[in-house]
Amino acid sequence: MSTSKQVVLVTGVSSGIGRATAIKFVAQGCRVFGSVRNIAKAQPIPGVELVEMDIRDEASIQQAVDVIIARAQRIDVLVNSAGVTLLGATEATSIAEAQTLFDTNLFGILRTLKAVLPHMREQRAGRIVNISSVLGFLPAPYMALYAASKHAVEGLSETLDNEVRQFGIRVALVEPSFTKTNLDANAPQTTASIADYSKELGIVTQAIQNAVQKAPGPDGVADTVVNAALGKWKMRHTPKGEASLLAKLRRFLPAGPVEKGLRKTFGLA
Repeated sequence: MSTSKQVVLVTGVSSGIGRATAIKFVAQGCRVFGSVRNIAKAQPIPGVELVEMDIRDEASIQQAVDVIIARAQRIDVLVNSAGVTLLGATEATSIAEAQTLFDTNLFGILRTLKAVLPHMREQRAGRIVNISSVLGFLPAPYMALYAASKHAVEGLSETLDNEVRQFGIRVALVEPSFTKTNLDANAPQTTASIADYSKELGIVTQAIQNAVQKAPGPDGVADTVVNAALGKWKMRHTPKGEASLLAKLRRFLPAGPVEKGLRKTFGLA
């Protein structure tokens, strides 16, 4: 896709990967709209037109998309970046907590897609980039519902791409590993706890915090997102470094060594 005058919508630009991505698109000469939940409290981003949008609310999404279409007449690229995480034993996770996580990570993407796709179909062109995770193709102990939501995003994205390519629209995934952002650094834990899991959960929590502190910032992921949106299409994009390595290991190594390596990474015997 040409970078010239592309109209881009990035969800969740208040901080982290979404904010860094919006800035990168501006640098590419795109017209960039960024969604925030509360525009009155949002920090401005030079070159980015902020729109108020809650991806858990269909009416809010539709209103924001209508504003963008009124201002720019089209949406060429949609980046679904907004998301939440959750740490805790699967058994200790309440149904309400699981529903809240999926409501943002999966259904938030679905709601946004449903609002944007009619415009992309009409213009017979578009690129959708969904932010997944290496946990979209790998397991991680004590992050079952987050991993499940990202596995679901991957399934949705691959299927949707097959449906919409007839209209000149393609769908891509970006699968980062740990990134030094507030989302990873301040991962909420399940409200309930079960004593039998406490020791391992403590070990995994510390391993995650250590990994986040050593992880690169969001700029590398943002570069990957821009390439996935504006470059030659392919389905999966893993940022350079750990994410790219994990993708290769998952593809080429037997399951046993991969699982052993993952457990070691999280400090488990």
